[in-house]
Amino acid sequence: MPVERLRVGSVDEAADAAARIRALVPGGGHVAEGVAALIADVRARGDAALLEHAGRFDRFGDAPLEPLVVPDAELDAAVAGLDPELRAALELAIENVGLVAAATVHEDRDVVLPQGQRVRVREVPVRRAAVYVPGGRAPYPSTAIMGVVAARAAGVDEVVVATPSDDPVLRAACRLAGADRVYRFGGAHGVAALALGTETVARVDVVVGPGNLWVQEAKAQLAAEVGIDGFAGPSDLLVLADGSADPHLVALDLAAQAEHGDGSLVVLVTDAPALQDAVWALLEPGVGGSAPTEQTGAAYACVIVPDPVVGLAVADAFAAEHLELVGPTVEPLAGDVRSAGCVFVGAAGATAFGDYVAGSNHTLPTDGAARYASTLSARTFRRTMNEVHLGDAGPALAGAGIRIADAEGFVVHAASMRARQNGSSR
Repeated sequence: MPVERLRVGSVDEAADAAARIRALVPGGGHVAEGVAALIADVRARGDAALLEHAGRFDRFGDAPLEPLVVPDAELDAAVAGLDPELRAALELAIENVGLVAAATVHEDRDVVLPQGQRVRVREVPVRRAAVYVPGGRAPYPSTAIMGVVAARAAGVDEVVVATPSDDPVLRAACRLAGADRVYRFGGAHGVAALALGTETVARVDVVVGPGNLWVQEAKAQLAAEVGIDGFAGPSDLLVLADGSADPHLVALDLAAQAEHGDGSLVVLVTDAPALQDAVWALLEPGVGGSAPTEQTGAAYACVIVPDPVVGLAVADAFAAEHLELVGPTVEPLAGDVRSAGCVFVGAAGATAFGDYVAGSNHTLPTDGAARYASTLSARTFRRTMNEVHLGDAGPALAGAGIRIADAEGFVVHAASMRARQNGSSR
């Protein structure tokens, strides 16, 4: 795919440039009707529909579709069969992701208001959560780790994984990360089973994880019935670098992101035209074992800006899933970034570390959703609940509350508060 080359002269032009770059990746096909039919079928027929559609769409090699739940013995065998160095690497990733996830969990806290009432702000984990792990192009044990570990840090009672992959490393990762159960299915039908429940599959409260357009559409259609982390589209990376950046390292990071395949979007923003030329001279024929750019299925863009401040404006408007800041004039801007899924600072900060072992979660908002959405974390599996202790504050609050209720026409609301106005229930 050819490289889109742009010049942005001012902060005012940043939004238009970001929109042009986003337009390089076409929107997904229309699958809403097909997804709705699958959901309706699972809703009506439960396990029977799930087994039928898993047989049509999910790939397990020679593995049987039944039982729908992978036996514990198979998970234990997968762990036992791991190469020791790979097991150590998975355990390192689990530990680091867990430490960062735990930092996002807040203790209950009390807020005492001027009238004397006390409101306890509580965080409560959901009871059941599901992590969807794709199984199409390759197994993704790292995705299982990111979802399961975050849910465990949140205090979720039961964490399950659904995947159309029978890869032993993936199964081992599920076991090591602490999944209670692994299901042998994927697809929109699998998301429906998790959200609605079947005879075998217990209904969950939250479904998270990436997947193809059918999977994401199913999450969107079921969002009124189950919590979701968001709509996960193709992956993207924006590197904001000055002229001191190492072209080879920048090219490697862009090529690594393009490795995600069709629809991936990789962008270099720089005030150094010489860096642009050097990076693309390495990237186009392939670097670090990557395919030439025209064979990857990814989209590429390069934006020349007059200075790092305009570069940051482009980055914020683009709202990258992954944002790298490289170079002494760029790295100090990290604290000014407003819209990015995850920010990697410095030449050592390859996005690939975040995909596996840095401790940050790699399930991030895509397609510009970083303007309003957050990375997957323990907070995805927790909800805030207020606990109100009014005590003797009723009389002090009643006058204001009654006036607002009267203004809204809620007569009984006003009566309920008026009954407490004098500190009694009569």
